[in-house]
Amino acid sequence: MTTSRLVLAAAAATLLVGPAAATDINQPPINYETATPDDAVTRLQKDIAAGRVKLAHTDDHGYLRSVLKGLAVPESSQVLVFSRTSLQRSRIGPRTPRAVYFNDDVYVGFCLRGDVLEVSVADPQLGTSFYTLDQEPAERPRFERNTERCLICHASSANRGVPGHLLRSVHPDRTGEPMLGPGSHRTDDTSPFAQRWGGWYVTGRHGALEHLGNRTYRGRQDYDEERVEPGSQNVTDLRPFFTTGLYPTAHSDVVALMVLGHQAAVHNRIARATLETRAALHYQDELNRALKEPPGTRYDSVKGRIASAGDDLVKALFFSGEAKLTDRVEGTTTFARDFAARGPFDAEGRSLREFDLRTRLFRYPCSYLVYTESFDRMPDAVRDHVLRKMYDVLTGANTDRAFAHLTSADRAAILDILRATKPNLPAYWRDR
Repeated sequence: MTTSRLVLAAAAATLLVGPAAATDINQPPINYETATPDDAVTRLQKDIAAGRVKLAHTDDHGYLRSVLKGLAVPESSQVLVFSRTSLQRSRIGPRTPRAVYFNDDVYVGFCLRGDVLEVSVADPQLGTSFYTLDQEPAERPRFERNTERCLICHASSANRGVPGHLLRSVHPDRTGEPMLGPGSHRTDDTSPFAQRWGGWYVTGRHGALEHLGNRTYRGRQDYDEERVEPGSQNVTDLRPFFTTGLYPTAHSDVVALMVLGHQAAVHNRIARATLETRAALHYQDELNRALKEPPGTRYDSVKGRIASAGDDLVKALFFSGEAKLTDRVEGTTTFARDFAARGPFDAEGRSLREFDLRTRLFRYPCSYLVYTESFDRMPDAVRDHVLRKMYDVLTGANTDRAFAHLTSADRAAILDILRATKPNLPAYWRDR
């Protein structure tokens, strides 16, 4: 290789692995703002435009219930957040919480007397896409895609520059405004129970476990004392806090909140794996053209970038670092039963959706999001890396301490369940 080519290769390799490696999502190959999404919302919009689906409008909830039905999002998934931390913050407060509903792919936000419904969806090519739907009645309502406005928060450094979801636990004052002094906590399955859900309503029983939900603060003394607000724990009735009849259900189920935290974290990692890999492969192709190398020549810097994103995802899929439960958790709605009933099940009736709720969230600690379109449509390079590492963890070939929480029984059960319920696994997964 000539000196000039060596210099060019070194410069390109530095670009791929150094600080500048953060993906610019508005440059090729992502082109986030100008790309055409292909996701659950765009498909529903096509059905609306073709007259195959008609959204019904009501005076109290606008298009909410019809949109939930059209996107197959269960009302039992409702959780309620009263901290003023979203697009329609002026509509939100302890007396008028924002409702969030979700399924495996879609998240829907609703505010009382809000101007719009807010929708985010896992997009197989773009990571996460964001939409609003005007709550004024229309002949054929249309979802509007939002890019720059949503990305200010949802593609910030908190999400490593990748469009994703933010679930925060804050210390809200009596108006729902987050108090800056005590800071905030990211909420997912690794978060200590005691740090979760500040600024959220929480319904359910959780014994001696304590959380930050169902309470507001008058000032610094409240949170400095770290005392538990009387009446904020093991709440099963939210009527003392606000008029629950204004919402489709009267609950903010603790099990739904736990699932939401896990799911958003995994979706964010699937999004990062997808976009990082697309960007890395694009730069590799550019470098190969510049150096006149054969197409498909793979550089260690590219492999490392893909492996890093894939490894992060595998840890999240296997609940690495999950905070242990020290008491039984039980929700107040049919959410847990409805969620678990969806399967799929193996011949022994086992499923990745089966809850534990005594020492951890699920009985079999492998995320059900492996069944989603966004997982299956990740670029081959990172999906193959993820599936190989998952297999090595489950068969014992990988002994990384990040997976030490998985017992031999866990690994054997998860391997059997995936073999029986996920038909598009590589052939080596079938080896006995």
